[in-house]
Amino acid sequence: MFFYWKGELWMKRLKRIGMPLFTLLLVLAVWEGCVHIFDIDLYILPAPSNIIQALFANRDILWLHSMVTLQEAVIGLLIATLLAIVIAIGMDLSLLFKHSIFPHLVVTQTVPVMVLGPLFSIWLGFGMAPKILMVIFMCFFPVAIAFCDALGKVDEHQISLLKSFGAKKWQIYAYVKIPAASTALFSGLKVAATYCIGGAIVGEWLSASAGLGYYMIRVKNGYMLDKVFACVVVIIALSLLLHGAVVLLEAVLFPYARKKRGKAK
Repeated sequence: MFFYWKGELWMKRLKRIGMPLFTLLLVLAVWEGCVHIFDIDLYILPAPSNIIQALFANRDILWLHSMVTLQEAVIGLLIATLLAIVIAIGMDLSLLFKHSIFPHLVVTQTVPVMVLGPLFSIWLGFGMAPKILMVIFMCFFPVAIAFCDALGKVDEHQISLLKSFGAKKWQIYAYVKIPAASTALFSGLKVAATYCIGGAIVGEWLSASAGLGYYMIRVKNGYMLDKVFACVVVIIALSLLLHGAVVLLEAVLFPYARKKRGKAK
């Protein structure tokens, strides 16, 4: 029975990890083959082998630019998360405040970020500030909405129990509401973590002197598509790294939430 259970567990892991890896390798093999069979030029579509060579050949400059982009993304994500938590709690505390601000939050998501980028550069200059503001703009909404909705759906019986013991507002939030809504908060954070690198890249496309977005535009103008794709690979890696960091932080701060999900499965 034990060996059967272990075998079933390994099969599940193989399906979850092995199948995506297999499909990725298959796509890369077909891509590589098509480039060589049809003799596609490098400036049109580089082969995966060309991209890997570009990654290793330009690893130092990619590292320098990626650190700039990562710094902008992390600072913006942290500020967006702090603002989202404060405003979500404010909307949960006051229905008047929620009705006053919620429509404006929705409207902000209808404005194209490419329109805002030049305005941020005019107002804040060409340094790191407009890129950070771009990240905040892209990351704030999913965290605030997910957290606010979860705070409003906390079990009223638990809140009533704390009130019967004379608990204050901050104690209700600290002991019941915030822990109960933590899963939704981190769900929004996982979405925001994948957005923040993209927000920094968009900001760098519009005005920058360093960063992966700036480097990508530079090599694109030189038709060095192998280096463009190398930038894309680094961007994907950074996004996955931030997503993993959020998952790890959730496991450390709220380990019981992970256990609940495991039991539900």
